[in-house]
Amino acid sequence: MDLKQIEYIVKIADENNITRAAEKLFITQSALNQQLLKLEKDLGVQLFYRSRTDWHPTEAGLVYLENAREILRIKRKTYSILNDMAESQKGRLSVGFTSGRGITMFSAVYPDFHRLYPHIIVEPMELSVKKQQELISRGDLDIGFQTLCEKQKNGNNFITLMQEEIMLVIPKGHPLGALAAPEGQPFASLDLAQLKYEPFVLMYKESTIRPLVESAFQDAGFIPNVLFETSNNLTIVTMIKSNLCCGLLPYYYVKNDREGMACFSLPKKLGWEMAVSYRKDGYLSQAAREFIRLAKVFCNTP
Repeated sequence: MDLKQIEYIVKIADENNITRAAEKLFITQSALNQQLLKLEKDLGVQLFYRSRTDWHPTEAGLVYLENAREILRIKRKTYSILNDMAESQKGRLSVGFTSGRGITMFSAVYPDFHRLYPHIIVEPMELSVKKQQELISRGDLDIGFQTLCEKQKNGNNFITLMQEEIMLVIPKGHPLGALAAPEGQPFASLDLAQLKYEPFVLMYKESTIRPLVESAFQDAGFIPNVLFETSNNLTIVTMIKSNLCCGLLPYYYVKNDREGMACFSLPKKLGWEMAVSYRKDGYLSQAAREFIRLAKVFCNTP
């Protein structure tokens, strides 16, 4: 069985396009097409429906891909176990993280990790939580750092790194801004209903924080006036500081810089967790465990 050929076919499926797949594999489209045609001839079935813009698997292709992904997952797991047994500590580690804090966390952790494991090739991927969970379940991502609540976890394994409060944040110059506690003291509480006529900027609907935010508005008894939706919490910070809106933000985004903002707890405290996830029947290599340890130190540093 040709593992390289299997990787080629899986890449075509991942990209839904043979041209993009060839580019990602650093081979010519003609060479990749020849590999596919050869395999289809050997199997006696067509694996993909072809069009200029969309290549999607046939029924036979779905069967092939399901088992091909499992073969590649077993290969990666086997290599990880053998690399842990070897003194050289070589190998690869794919790491998923979200935009914003995820990038900051990776940038802080990677230098220390590289000093400890200089021969481990780290493959960073900036991905949504939903996409991370999909790739981990498929065996295509080793570990993923995710912010979410308990009911958003799927069948994979999760290790909690930290618990975090979701804060109500308004412009400092807002009339209610004077009710905020001085920095260094516990946060004052503010009823969200007092802001029912104010504009809000919210994270996009597919984000893991959005259901939590919507539950807070439901508890407060009103539908918010949504000025804007974004995929980046830093956009919310910028717009609050510009006196354009109010927002609900993870504590991470206000802990070190509250200039121009007044921050409150909600009467019914809102929270989630930052966790690292890996496949339920997956293997956590020594390198992966060390990366997680460094990330936990970073997450819990004041």
